[in-house]
Parts: sequence; structure tokens; C-alpha cells
Amino acid sequence: MITTSTFPTSSAPARPRLSTITVATLTSAAALAALVALGSTTGHLLLVPPMAASMALIAGAPALPLSQPRSVIGGQLISAGVGLLVGTVSHTLIAAAIAGALALGAMLAARTSHSPAAATAVIGALTTSGQLSFLICAGLAAVILVAAGLARSRLGGADYPTYWW
Repeated sequence: MITTSTFPTSSAPARPRLSTITVATLTSAAALAALVALGSTTGHLLLVPPMAASMALIAGAPALPLSQPRSVIGGQLISAGVGLLVGTVSHTLIAAAIAGALALGAMLAARTSHSPAAATAVIGALTTSGQLSFLICAGLAAVILVAAGLARSRLGGADYPTYWW
């Protein structure tokens, strides 16, 4: 005879309602499609992967400090800037790795921690042309993601943001 103690229990949070999953998925798809269009227009398609990770935080864990507008927008802008600054010295992979670490330090100092933004710094350090458009594109992309989080909140599922600044 099998008892309930035979199966391990989970401490994981409960699965969200289907409507919550649907709204999060659709708003994320719309935001990321907009970023692909932005990246295609500006030539900065490599920004899509770290921004997809940012969108996953906003849609999947909207109450986390890492998901708040201050962290998403501030973290992405700071990291893009750090990456571009490191890129003025070197565009090597080791310089890009150092840019990711320096971006983390800068985000922590500014109280804008956003882990996907470290990848933006790596990409920024490897960017050899269009540096100003890269910075603008990173900021605009982050704003688009926050707007998608707001749309998700309005359509239902979770309150976002918990705080702005």
C-alpha cells in the first residue's frame, strides 16, 4: 500500500492560475517581439537575450526587488554604460567578463541590482560600433519591459510594480 509519505513533498510555490500564466506569456511575447523589432532596426539584436531574462523576472516574479522598475531600467542603463566604458579599453572576452563583474559592483552601489543586466555589460564591452545607440537601445528596451509589466498588472495576475524608486 502506498501512503502519502511515500512521495516527497514540495516546498515550491503553488502553480499560478491558467489565466495568470496566459497573461504573463502573452505580454512577455509582445514585449520581446517589440525588442526584436527594435534590435533589428538598430542592429543591436544581441540585447534580446538579457532582456528576455529581465522579462522573465518581471512576468514571473513581479514582486522581487530585481523586477522593480528602478532595478530593471537603472540596472540595464548602468550595465550598458559600464560595458561601453570597458569597451573603450578592450573588446576582448576577458574585458567583457570584467565588465560583467564591474557592472554588478556598480548596480550594487546604486541599489539597482538586476542580474540579467550583467550580460548587457558583457555585450556592451564587445560592441565595436554604435555605442550611443547601444546605450539608448538598452534603456528603451528596459522601459518597454516595464511597460509590459504594467500591462500584465492591468490585465490581471499580479500587482506590478511594488515600488518605482
